[in-house]
Amino acid sequence: MSKKRVAIIPGDGIGKEVVAIGVQLLETLREVRGYAIELVPFDLGADRFLRDGATFPAEDQKTIRETCDAVLLGAIGDPRVPSLDYARDILFGLRFGLDLYCNVRPIQCLDDRLMPIKGKGAKDCDMVVFRENTEGVYVGVGGNFKKGTPDEVAITEDLNTRKGVERVIRAAFEFAVKHGRKRVLMSDKNNAMPHAHGLWKRVFEEVRGEYAGIESRHMYVDALCMQMVRAPETLDVIVTNNLFGDIVTDLGAALQGGLGMAASANIHPGRIGMFEPVHGSAPDIAGKDMANPLATVLTIGMMCTHLGFEGEEARLTEIVRDAVRTGRCTRDVGGEMGTRAVGDWVLAQVKKS
Repeated sequence: MSKKRVAIIPGDGIGKEVVAIGVQLLETLREVRGYAIELVPFDLGADRFLRDGATFPAEDQKTIRETCDAVLLGAIGDPRVPSLDYARDILFGLRFGLDLYCNVRPIQCLDDRLMPIKGKGAKDCDMVVFRENTEGVYVGVGGNFKKGTPDEVAITEDLNTRKGVERVIRAAFEFAVKHGRKRVLMSDKNNAMPHAHGLWKRVFEEVRGEYAGIESRHMYVDALCMQMVRAPETLDVIVTNNLFGDIVTDLGAALQGGLGMAASANIHPGRIGMFEPVHGSAPDIAGKDMANPLATVLTIGMMCTHLGFEGEEARLTEIVRDAVRTGRCTRDVGGEMGTRAVGDWVLAQVKKS
C-alpha cells in the first residue's frame, strides 16, 4: 500500500490537547502495525490568525487538496477572536473546498451507564447519521434589509440541488449495503418546506427503489427527534439535510455519553476525507487536562477505515469500550483520569493488541 499522508490541524482550545493524542495514536499505529503514514502539520487556527491575520492560505489549501489523503482537524474557536470568521474560513474551506458532501456521524452507545434513557441500554443505540454537508442554510445565501431598524427584514435561503440531495441519499444506501445495515430513514420537513424538502422526498422515493433489500422510510424531523429518545433501537441509518443533521447528531451524542464520545467523518467517497471530534474547543477547560480524548480515538478509527487499514476501526472501538467499562476515562463519562492519562492508557492497549 502506498504511503498515506495525513494533514494535522490541531486548531484551538482542547483541540490541541486531543489532536496531540491523535497524533501519538497514528504514530503508534505506524510503529506497531507497520502502516505507511506520513503526518503533515499545518499551522492554522486562532494563534496563527492573531499572529499574522492568516485564516486558510491558498497554498495550504492546495497542498492539502493535491497531496493529502486525510485531514485530522481539532476544534476551531477561540474567545480572543469573537467574530469566528477565521474559523469559518478553515471549516468551510475544508468542507466546501474539498466538496466533502457526507458528514458521517456514528451514534453508538458503548456502555449501559452512558445511556440516559430509562429502560434502555447500550444495545439499543447503534445508528449512523448521514448529514448533507455542502448545501442547505449553511451556504450563506441571504441578507438583511433595513438592518438595525424596527422594520428590519432578514432572509436566509435553504439551497438544495438535485445532485447534492441524490448523492448523499445514495451514499447512505450504499453504506447500509456495505455494512449489513437493514434500514435507511430519510428525514425532512416537506410539509412545511414543500419546495426545498419536496425535492428531498421525491429523490428519496426514486433512489429507494434501487435498493429493494433495504427497508426504507420517511419521517419528519420533529418525529425523528421524538423517536430517537423514545425508541432509539428502531433506528439504523439516517440521512437528512445540513441543518437537521447538525441538530439530530448532537441529540444523538447525548445517547452515547455526550460530545466527548462523538466522532465524525467528512467525506467525498473515493477522495480525501476530513475527520474531527465534534465536541468544540471548550475554552473553559482548555489546558486543564480535562478534555475527553475518546472521541478523537474513535475518529482515528474512522480515518483508518477511509485509508484502507481494515479492522482498525473495530479494534479502536473495543479499546474505547473497555476504557469506559473499566473507568479509564475522564470525568464526563464517569472516570477520574485526565486527558493525557486516558491517552496513555489507549496507546498501551494498542501496543498490546
